[in-house]
Amino acid sequence: MSGLESRFSKIDFQITTWMARNGVLFLRLSVGFLFLWYGILKFFPSVSSAENIATTTIEQLSFGIVNGRFAMILLAVWETMIGLGLMSGKFLRETLLLLFLQMIGTLAPLVLLPDITFTIFPIVPSLEGQYIIKNLVLISAGIAIGATVRGGRLVAEPKNITKS
Repeated sequence: MSGLESRFSKIDFQITTWMARNGVLFLRLSVGFLFLWYGILKFFPSVSSAENIATTTIEQLSFGIVNGRFAMILLAVWETMIGLGLMSGKFLRETLLLLFLQMIGTLAPLVLLPDITFTIFPIVPSLEGQYIIKNLVLISAGIAIGATVRGGRLVAEPKNITKS
């Protein structure tokens, strides 16, 4: 290995080590921030761009028992709790349970309201559908964060791999 390759390899290892050490923390904080922000918006009528589709979905899922403003307050509290849980790092198991349950409800309009979530079902999502489908990334983030609640972590270079 040449000097330049050796220097690049050392810098690459340092950067990768830093990413492994901090990546899940940044993921947890950024996802927490999003949930907190979007949750707080839902406390204020007509502020959240998700208000119409969220209330319609909650009304359908609850068979009309939960409707309108109460649905938004419930969702606002739920999302704010997820945000605070992720940002604080406290009660992560419970927080992730809330996140995954909320994601089921969030994905429900793709099935319950295809006329709103797709312009051409099932291949061309509307803007609302795109807003919902991006939640697959939040689900994946929740899975990655969940892998750490029992001490799991990312490593820059696993010790048990053999180099060829």
